[in-house]
Amino acid sequence: MENGEKAVETVVAGNYVEMENEGKASDMKSKLSNMFWHGGSVYDAWFSCASNQVAQVLLTLPYSFSQLGMLSGILFQLLYGLLGSWTAYLISVLYVEYRTRKEREKVNFRNHVIQWFEVLDGLLGKHWRNVGLAFNCTFLLFGSVIQLIACASNIYYINDNLDKRTWTYIFGACCATTVFIPSFHNYRIWSFLGLLMTTYTAWYLTIASILHGQVEGVKHSGPAKLVLYFTGATNILYTFGGHAVTVEIMHAMWKPQKFKSIYLFATIYVLTLTLPSASAVYWAFGDLLLNHSNAFALLPKNLYRDFAVVLMLIHQFITFGFACTPLYFVWEKLIGMHECRSMCKRAAARLPVVIPIWFLAIIFPFFGPINSTVGSLLVSFTVYIIPALAHVFTFRSAAARENAVEQPPRFLGRWTGAFTINAFIVVWVFVVGFGFGGWASMINFVHQIDTFGLFTKCYQCPLPVMAAPPPISHPPHLNHTRRL
Repeated sequence: MENGEKAVETVVAGNYVEMENEGKASDMKSKLSNMFWHGGSVYDAWFSCASNQVAQVLLTLPYSFSQLGMLSGILFQLLYGLLGSWTAYLISVLYVEYRTRKEREKVNFRNHVIQWFEVLDGLLGKHWRNVGLAFNCTFLLFGSVIQLIACASNIYYINDNLDKRTWTYIFGACCATTVFIPSFHNYRIWSFLGLLMTTYTAWYLTIASILHGQVEGVKHSGPAKLVLYFTGATNILYTFGGHAVTVEIMHAMWKPQKFKSIYLFATIYVLTLTLPSASAVYWAFGDLLLNHSNAFALLPKNLYRDFAVVLMLIHQFITFGFACTPLYFVWEKLIGMHECRSMCKRAAARLPVVIPIWFLAIIFPFFGPINSTVGSLLVSFTVYIIPALAHVFTFRSAAARENAVEQPPRFLGRWTGAFTINAFIVVWVFVVGFGFGGWASMINFVHQIDTFGLFTKCYQCPLPVMAAPPPISHPPHLNHTRRL
């Protein structure tokens, strides 16, 4: 068995030998470029997964806790963290299976980035490809929209001279510069810095909330309504559904088959950030969070908070690139520019992808509620249901299971255990995530539209304080009695 695994490793990693040789620096400039720009190690993949998973949702999880209550909030994080890690593992298994089969057929991926819909196409056919492509692209589109909305929401707490819609225009232009980042190989320094930024923000939220203490008359009434309960649950489903870019991250690795447990370790680290911060903020502010989906809104303005806001802005720019880069690849393949060697031409070709994202962020600026809607309707299928079903159908025959590149873990019961877990995920996510979650999040989303309207100028902004009218000055009493 060991010899078979070594043979598989040679096949899967074969095309990356040339890339590794290219990465060997010949001068100082090349060394610096490789250090900050060209990544493909296990550590790069871990930083990419952890950084991409805990983005702006860090700021909305306290809002979810106010909807769910403390206990349910913690339990849902642990549950969806485990389910997300399992389906990320399934995606990695299917990628390795697909790539191994193709490279045995002498297919060269030298200038081609493999994507999830191509894995589905190669293993299960065009119908699976079309479904996977539709869900994946729509999710990543709205994932990019959410990052743009988050940028405008956060910067408003530093500078409220401009409304959130205007900030969305500005950050849309800034995020459009991600068209110049070629692929996930080139996120090495950004992933590292991104994780440092969210780590600081998470512990700032935790410590600042504890030092602030509970507000006077604080109430922790969650869960109060089923609509709010399942809305909060689907936001957590969205939180741990960041592995829609798993295939692109794996393809950027020198040894993709080593990805298997990376997402699990990334999730464990993310839980050390999300559990303390969400719990502390909810403990301090309680039901006030029901009307403040961004945790920054309730914390006092000071240098530490402003620094956290700036770091999150930079991180959201990075996460926008993570979500949008697979869309760039799909668009390039559609118009025949994917294998073009000129980065300037590719960047120009990518720009049309940003325009609908910009537009949707202006139409639906509902920071917080949009996360739950995307989680229930898109994430539930994209990164939970479809990977679980794809794994079952790919290895449904005895011959496919026997010849599989990656066998399921023995401690989980091999194929029987894997298929049982897959069946549980499909049923649970379809009923709880898509069913109840979709019902609740759509009601909440429609409520936001009814309350604030589409294209709202400044979502959840405090009402301007009306200046008291100046006192009316009465003219002195004049005696109009005519003297006689």
